[in-house]
Amino acid sequence: MAAEGTWRSTQRAAGGGTHSGEGPAALEALRSFRGHLYGCLARRADALFELADTLVAGHAAATAPPPHLSLEPAFRRGWGSTYGALSRGRIDEAAVRDLLAATRPAAWPAVFAVDASSWARCDAETSPERGYYHHPSRHSAGQPIVAGWNYSWIAGLNWQADSWTAPLDVRRIHPTEDAGRVTADQVTALVGRLGADGSVPLFVFDAGYDPIALSVDLAATRAQILVRIRSDRVFFPDPEARPAGTRGRPRRHGERFACADPASWPAPDAALRTTDARYGRVEVEAWSGLHPRLARRGRWTGDDGPPIVRGSVIRVAVEHLPKPTARAMKTLWLWWSGPGAPDLDVCWRAYIHRFDIEHTLRFVKHTLGWTTPRVRLPEQADRWTWLVVAAYTQLRLARGLVADCRLPWEPPRDPGRLSPTRVRRGFRRLVHFLGTPARAPKPTKAGPGRPKGSLRGPAPRYPAIKKAA
Repeated sequence: MAAEGTWRSTQRAAGGGTHSGEGPAALEALRSFRGHLYGCLARRADALFELADTLVAGHAAATAPPPHLSLEPAFRRGWGSTYGALSRGRIDEAAVRDLLAATRPAAWPAVFAVDASSWARCDAETSPERGYYHHPSRHSAGQPIVAGWNYSWIAGLNWQADSWTAPLDVRRIHPTEDAGRVTADQVTALVGRLGADGSVPLFVFDAGYDPIALSVDLAATRAQILVRIRSDRVFFPDPEARPAGTRGRPRRHGERFACADPASWPAPDAALRTTDARYGRVEVEAWSGLHPRLARRGRWTGDDGPPIVRGSVIRVAVEHLPKPTARAMKTLWLWWSGPGAPDLDVCWRAYIHRFDIEHTLRFVKHTLGWTTPRVRLPEQADRWTWLVVAAYTQLRLARGLVADCRLPWEPPRDPGRLSPTRVRRGFRRLVHFLGTPARAPKPTKAGPGRPKGSLRGPAPRYPAIKKAA
């Protein structure tokens, strides 16, 4: 209690604070998360936990290699313990996933964004299980393709006008795996961890995902999917019933529905007209019971007849974009599939907020140093990824507990609306009052080292795996 009183006085002196009545509860929630997180670290727990603390309580951006993070006050061990923890530590990933699901804000909607991001390891010839992936800023041989590891992220979204998300699951996709099936398994597992609260969760995807394959893979899962589709897609309704006694094979497709041809659009099954402060007049229309014409190639190779996969096609048109731009505005087309009927107001707002996960991925890369360590094995990258997710979650739990440590040229903000970067600046003041479940290091002597005259030999080489189309 004395430490909590000291923390309150320090917050008032620093000009920050918490929402009235929320401070003690939020502080206890953060302490509880840290304690349960420590319990999820099965081996090298002390070094792993302190390494995560350096990400949120460090004085500079955590984009330095792990040995440099050992110089932070939060890390009480030698620099060799950083890579030692990543190499020989062990994290109970199932327990961490359960902990993240239990920590999801109860007031947030059951809306989740799904995205994939790559960890580039182009020159790491001794690192196995690397694949080739698209990268927006790095190029190889003139192409925006890099060799590395690919991770699928799922994060909870909220309706507030900020960039905060709640990462709930991360999984590395092996180059030989079907990324769509892995993502579907990831979604199914998360739905099971969320529990039955009566709502049907909505998962939002960008245009890089196959909406039809996701609809098939998640048909038995109580979940909705919302996927952006190209504006040149063509769909079909079911054909009209044939007169009795008609001979020949029945039609599988009805009249053509082309997203790019307004003349082919029938009257929408549902429509929404609303006004938004950022986008002006918003017009949303939906056509239900449409399906694409699938060919016997790719996933459907060898099928006697590709399946009829029905869903809703949603059109979103806005009056203007939030910021002036020289680019022409495009109509947004979405594919929806799931039980019941789509809520148009939720769908268009959910896709707009999907971009928050891109802000999260940028923050964990550029500020928390997610892809900075030059680890050799993918298992080491997995452990570091979970530490980064845990660090970001602690920042989210501390939103209303830290003072606004803004730079001189930054405008002030309300304590409850601080960005992740500003929360991280104030977290190092808070960590002293939180304490740590990690045990202090024991004094020890230097080890014997490598035996004299021993040779390790060159490490094996692993070429990046090129997946056949």
